[in-house]
Amino acid sequence: MRNFIAILFVSSIFTLRAQSSETKYLFKNHKEGYNLYRIPAIIKTASGKLLAFCEGRKGLSDKGDIDLVMKSSEDNGKTWSSLKVIWNMGSNTCGNPTPVFDKVKSEVIILGTFNNAQVYVLRSKDEGISWEPPINITSSVKANNWKWYATGPGHAIQLSNPAYENRIVVPCNHVGNETDKHFSHVIYSDDGGVSWKLGGSVPNKNTDECTVAELSTGELMLNMRNYDRRLPNRKTSISKNGGDTWTNAIFDSTLIEPICQGSLLRYSFKPDILLFSNPLNKKKRKNLTISVSYNNGQIWAKQINIYHDKSAYSDMVVLNNGDVLCLYETGKILPYSGIALKIINKKLIH
Repeated sequence: MRNFIAILFVSSIFTLRAQSSETKYLFKNHKEGYNLYRIPAIIKTASGKLLAFCEGRKGLSDKGDIDLVMKSSEDNGKTWSSLKVIWNMGSNTCGNPTPVFDKVKSEVIILGTFNNAQVYVLRSKDEGISWEPPINITSSVKANNWKWYATGPGHAIQLSNPAYENRIVVPCNHVGNETDKHFSHVIYSDDGGVSWKLGGSVPNKNTDECTVAELSTGELMLNMRNYDRRLPNRKTSISKNGGDTWTNAIFDSTLIEPICQGSLLRYSFKPDILLFSNPLNKKKRKNLTISVSYNNGQIWAKQINIYHDKSAYSDMVVLNNGDVLCLYETGKILPYSGIALKIINKKLIH
C-alpha cells in the first residue's frame, strides 16, 4: 500500500535547487596528511557543536591503511577545526564511522569496523576533544557464520518512543560465510553503549549499506542500498519492535539509485518531516539530492538538488537554526576528490 500511494503522487513531486555556489570542501584530497577522504558522517552535540567524521585513506581501495578522522565546528559549520585522527591501527582498516550523540550521558559514541570484519566502539566524554581507547564488541553483535561486516556508514540514532526510549540503534550490513549475498541488519544498546545486542536482519538478500530513522508512529524504517536490479530503486523495511525484527523489504517507487549509500534524517516529528539524501540517478553516482517527506516516507513530495554532477556518499544534520548541513562526496573525474558541504535553508524544506 505504501508504494501504491507513492506511485499515485509521484507526478506531483517538484524539484528545488539549493542556492548555487562554488564547491566547499571540508575534507580535500591530498590535504592534511591523506591522499583521499571517503565515507562522511556528521552529528550535532547538545551544545550545538558539529562533529564530522570520515575515512582518511592512502588510495581509493576500501582495504588497507585507512584511519578514522574528524573535524569540528562551533558556529553552525561556518568554520572548522583542523583534522584530528581518532583511530589509527597502522596498516589496518579502521572505517565505516557511524556516530551518535547519547543525550542521556552527553557522550559521543562511534561504531566502526576493523578490517571490515570486527566491530568496535569509540567514546568521547568531551564532545570530541579526547577519545577513549576503542573497545571490541564483535562477539556481542556478529553471528558466527558471518564474514564481511560494516556499520552504517552515516549516523546512528537514539530513540524517543517510550517503549524503547534512549535506545541507540545502529544500521549495519553483513555477508554470510556460505554466500556472497549481502543483508542489512541493526545492532542496539539500551545502556548508553556500554553493552550491545544484535538486532534483526532484513529477511531479503541483496540489501546492503543502510540508514535508519524513527517514524512518528514509533516504528523504525531502514532505507537500504539495493542490488536487486529488477528496479533501480532503494528498498525499505519496517520494525515495530525497536529493531528486533524487520518486515520483508519493498521497493520505494520514488527513490531511484545507482547502487550507492544514502542517508535518512528525522528533521522533526511535529511537523512530520523526514529527509533522505542520495545520488538520485538510475545508473551513475551523480545528482546528489535531498528528498523530503511529510508523512513518514510514504510520499516524497519534494526534492532539493544539492549537486547535479558526480556525487556519491552523504550524510546530514539539522543545525540549531533549522537549516540542514549536508556532507557529500564529489569530484570532477570521479566523485571522490574529497568531501564537500552545503547548507540548505530551512525554507526549502518546510
